[in-house]
Amino acid sequence: MLKDISLGQYFPGNSILHRIDPRGKLLLLVIYITALFMARTAWQYGLMAAWLIIAVVSCHINVKVLVRGMKPVLFLILFTAIINMLIIPGEVLVSWWIFRVSREGLMTAVMMVSRILMLISATFLLTYTTSPIQLTAALERAMAPLKIIRVPVHELSMMMTIALRFIPTLIEETDKIISAQRARGGDFESGNIFRRMKALLPLLIPLILSAFRRANDLAIAMECRCYHGGDGRTRLRVLRWQWFDLVVILGCVAALGGLITMRILEI
Repeated sequence: MLKDISLGQYFPGNSILHRIDPRGKLLLLVIYITALFMARTAWQYGLMAAWLIIAVVSCHINVKVLVRGMKPVLFLILFTAIINMLIIPGEVLVSWWIFRVSREGLMTAVMMVSRILMLISATFLLTYTTSPIQLTAALERAMAPLKIIRVPVHELSMMMTIALRFIPTLIEETDKIISAQRARGGDFESGNIFRRMKALLPLLIPLILSAFRRANDLAIAMECRCYHGGDGRTRLRVLRWQWFDLVVILGCVAALGGLITMRILEI
């Protein structure tokens, strides 16, 4: 299960999505999420799914990677579907004891699950196609107006990017600790939920210590290289808008505008 978490990984490539300015990719993600919450009909969800499939195919990301990344949130998805099927009233399709599944609840559950899956997949695509350095620069540029109220924009963007970058590292470290504990006779799968939670204590302590050690090593390495952020810092690669960035963004904005118009007109 731990190895299935793929958030924070970066897959180098030369696709259009890889070459889009990271600020543009952040804007595209916001537009896509907004469009997802604006969609209401089945064909609108189908259109959103088609856009996502085109993006996945164009950036040559293996679909198995996306599917594997969904496993950690499978419980949340199933829980959302079951709750929507049971609490939304309407034409009853199945009735058992005090539980009733309505047609409207089933349709809502399908749309909610589809929305969650597409939202997570779109977020994964951002990290799959954007390096941590580019993501840091994009977040800093996006939050630049907050400098007016003295918000440490550079530090915040760096913290978020480092957190994403170290997710795969901590997962690998956790897997090593689990293997070491099992070799010493540790059991993490048998017993009730309270016994399993108690069995996780020998994992949490070394994992927290390892995370603090890595953070300390990273801080020392940055200080030894005289790293400092904020004003006056130069960049090896300066972000510049390209013509195809504007074309893609304007196309997505136009599509979002059309979706909003259809929502207003109830088409």
